Amino acid sequence: MSQPQPRHAEPDPEAGVKATRTVRFWVVPIVITLAVLSALAGLYLGGILKPTSNLRHFPIAVVNEDAGPVGKQVLNGVVLALNQDKFDIRLLSREQALHQLDTAQVYGAAVIPPDFSSKLRDLPQSAAGPGTANRPVITVLTNPRAGTLGSNIAGQTLTKAMSRADHQVGERLTAQVSAQTGGAPLPGALSLLLGSPIEIQSAVHDALPDGTGNGLSAFYYSLLLLLAGFTGSIVVSTLVDSMLGYAPAEFGPVYRFAEQVKISRFRTLLIKWTLMTVLALLTSAIYMAIAKALGMPFQHCLRLWLYGVFAIAAVGVTSTSLIAVLGTLGLLVSMLIFVILGLPSAGATVPLEATPSFFTWLAKFEPMHQVFLGTRA
Repeated sequence: MSQPQPRHAEPDPEAGVKATRTVRFWVVPIVITLAVLSALAGLYLGGILKPTSNLRHFPIAVVNEDAGPVGKQVLNGVVLALNQDKFDIRLLSREQALHQLDTAQVYGAAVIPPDFSSKLRDLPQSAAGPGTANRPVITVLTNPRAGTLGSNIAGQTLTKAMSRADHQVGERLTAQVSAQTGGAPLPGALSLLLGSPIEIQSAVHDALPDGTGNGLSAFYYSLLLLLAGFTGSIVVSTLVDSMLGYAPAEFGPVYRFAEQVKISRFRTLLIKWTLMTVLALLTSAIYMAIAKALGMPFQHCLRLWLYGVFAIAAVGVTSTSLIAVLGTLGLLVSMLIFVILGLPSAGATVPLEATPSFFTWLAKFEPMHQVFLGTRA
């Protein structure tokens, strides 16, 4: 009667010593690790270092409610002054602008009021009289809910554009008043006022409440969801394979194989999917409980919980499938998809419109960007 064959090959000490003395044994791990880390550095730093230089169709809005001609002149000056390739300048009504601010479609807006021209017309007369001259006001609205950096870029861009318009309008107004006075020198205070006749005010549209980390809470919560699926898949795959006897369990210098269970690899994969689904249900609830205890505000608790469940389960099922098909290589592929390529293309800390176009292309299918948009909503 033939002897049963061992399920696992017996270790050969001499073969192990020989394997460690080859160049390939030392070079392969170093080269692969350096390649992964180089990609990590290139993608992460390349996406954040030059946001203003990488601007591409960055959405901002201008609202002209002025009943007179000067608002139109200011509007035309702003459109001509800004680079059309870098900025997507949207000429909207107040209602349209507020809607796009609320839905994070624009990062900021400049509003020219209805009485803009009339106040400019009356400014020289009011400046000559007693009291404080009433300058017309242009309001620059920033939108931190769309992203802190994007909001800052929009605020700086619109403020600079309106300051340039202020200077141009001031030159025309000074020339008009000088012509009316026959070229006589204007008093110093009046000259200064006419040189800068527009007051530019900055305001935050729908300011963020406390507990949002200055707008970063949605990004970090999205990152938690993605890491729950990715990390959970690694833990589940490792433990299930170990308990079924298909992978060794290591404890320091000791490793052992459990009794191998006769089960197909597909059924094993189904078990992993089931575990990831259960983990998704529990993890999403735990995340929300911890966030609530730390003071993070929620508007739609049930929706966020369900969205978290689907996000964790989707990432976990995909990652466990890659590990099942590709083995150890599946870990690297999962990390490449969900972490290395996902974070810089999320559009959370740096707007996609301020990153190289490669990241915009990635965001079309990378799960991190989609998870962030859903969480922020």
